[in-house]
Amino acid sequence: MKLLIIRHGDPDYVHDSLTPAGRTEADLLAAYLADVPIDYAYVSPMGRAQDTARPTLEAKGMSATTLDWLREISPKVRTRAAPLLPTCAWDWWPEDWTERDIFYTDRWYDEPAMARAGMKETYLQVCANLDELLARHGYVRHGRYYEVTRSNHDTIALFCHFGLGVALVAHLLSVSPMVLWHGLCAAPSSITTVYTEERRRGKAAFRVAEYGGVEHLALGHVQPSFAARFAECYSDHDRH
Repeated sequence: MKLLIIRHGDPDYVHDSLTPAGRTEADLLAAYLADVPIDYAYVSPMGRAQDTARPTLEAKGMSATTLDWLREISPKVRTRAAPLLPTCAWDWWPEDWTERDIFYTDRWYDEPAMARAGMKETYLQVCANLDELLARHGYVRHGRYYEVTRSNHDTIALFCHFGLGVALVAHLLSVSPMVLWHGLCAAPSSITTVYTEERRRGKAAFRVAEYGGVEHLALGHVQPSFAARFAECYSDHDRH
């Protein structure tokens, strides 16, 4: 089985939709996926994800199921960088989160700021919902791997968000999402490809073949939107 975890296009967060650049990205994504077999599609209920999925679904003449738990992770965390205005869990200064050893463990959500924000409940529910979906498609979580009840080559597309998408990958790999949230960058409309490896009959693990692929943008001669990144150098004045 293969999962395509697709981030929404360049966002207009104020209106929960796409910018003109985001609409171009969604169209290029649809053209790129036209020849890619997709057996099932699931979409976040949020507007920017729905708007990203629509051109692909229309081009392929298929429908998708909207799943509420694919929405962006919502709890906000008070960090030293944002003590008065809580921010998303993946927006910490590096000197703050890297000094906390707990963030490198599977108990990362017990760190006080995360605990106060209710991240444990949110994250574990996302994991449970993902496992329920995978079980319906033939892969049942067993510890840190999956028991295969129906081996298949189905391709499942998940149109969602950066934070949520990273959380899905972290659960599949049984690693802390804090490391991945701060160490990976998925540009708007990018595709992360994860597939199963069943090297012993009935026992499968998930492996990332590509993270944040933007070949569709390159084919359209479009540069990835900067929404996913921060300043490469402090003097760049892009985003700090």
